[in-house]
Order: sequence, then C-alpha cells, then structure tokens
Amino acid sequence: MNTLNEIIEFKTSLPIRRKLASYSIVKIFQAGEVIQRENAYIKAIPIVSYGRIKVVRTDDEGREIFLYYIKAGESCIMSFLGGMYNETAKVKAIAEEETEIYFIPVNHIVPLIKEFPEWLEYIFRLYHKRFEELLEVVNALAFKKVDDRLLSLLKIKCEMEGKSTISVTHAQLASELGTARVVVSRLLKQMEDAGLVTLGRNKITLLEEK
Repeated sequence: MNTLNEIIEFKTSLPIRRKLASYSIVKIFQAGEVIQRENAYIKAIPIVSYGRIKVVRTDDEGREIFLYYIKAGESCIMSFLGGMYNETAKVKAIAEEETEIYFIPVNHIVPLIKEFPEWLEYIFRLYHKRFEELLEVVNALAFKKVDDRLLSLLKIKCEMEGKSTISVTHAQLASELGTARVVVSRLLKQMEDAGLVTLGRNKITLLEEK
C-alpha cells in the first residue's frame, strides 16, 4: 500500500502528511464499482493511492458523458467544493480498475486549509487542471464531430494505460461519448479502414498516425 508521502502530487510539509494519514480511511474498490453517486451528499474527500477513477455526468435518461479521470496522487475538486458547502454530488465516480483511495472526512478540510497553505495550493492546482479538462469537454461537444471525439477518447485511454492496446467495448465508448453503440461501431470500422486502429474482441489498438 502506498503512503500519502508517495502519492500526493505537490510539495508538502511532513506535518500535513501526518495529519492527512491520521484522518484518512483507506478503501479499495474493484473495477466498475461506483465510488460516488450523483445527488448523494459528500462525506469525505478522496485521494487516489493507486488505480484510476472515471468521472461522468448522467442525464435524466441515464445517458452518461465522460468528463475526466482521477489518477494516483490526485483528488476530485467537485468533492472538495461539494463537501465544504454541504452540497450533493453533481457527478458520478466509478473505479476504472482496482483503485485504492484515502478518504478524508470533510470536517477536516477547512481546518487543514487554515493551518497549511500548501493544502490550499493543492486544491487550486486541482481546480486549474479540472477546469482545463472540462473546457476541453465543452469544446469537443460544441465544435468536434463524434469521430474526432472518439479518437481523442481512445488517445486519452491509451495514455492512461501506458500502452497502445486497450480493453474496452463499443458500448462503453458509446456511453462515455453520449452516443449510440452502432455509431461507435461504424466509426471504429471507418478508423480501421483508414489505418488509425485495429479492432479485436473487446480490444482496440491505436496505431501511429501517418
């Protein structure tokens, strides 16, 4: 099991690391498990030790749209804000693979901010990163065609996995893009014909662009 000293992606003093560790409740989630549901009150702030969390937004008909990933050393800025103001979650968080999380109860967040300026810096850095990622989502929805969004999503997944071949179904991709499975299947076949990907059974290999 990793320690907070090893996983948090910012410079911190030893005292805050000790406090974070003492406050934390550690849990492990398996791939596909829902970590946070929409409209549920946020009782603790997650910091990922290892693994990856997929954050999505769901509409009234149950369709999902992928927003961003939370990886090792990162937390969820939505949880920070919702927890601080006693609001319900506006997004759903799902374990993409086996994921270990340090949960810090929300009642410790404000005292930590007051006592340790670097904790606030960590929050601001996360906010900046997530804001840029959400702008990319808005830009893609507003200005990009579905095939461009699909290719971008495949590149993100390959980057997160650290390899060119990923295990994913057409239905999963369709859900994350907010479109139909048949649309994704058709676009992937076009991409394969164009030499951008090779398709296997629940596997996709992203090829180098010529």
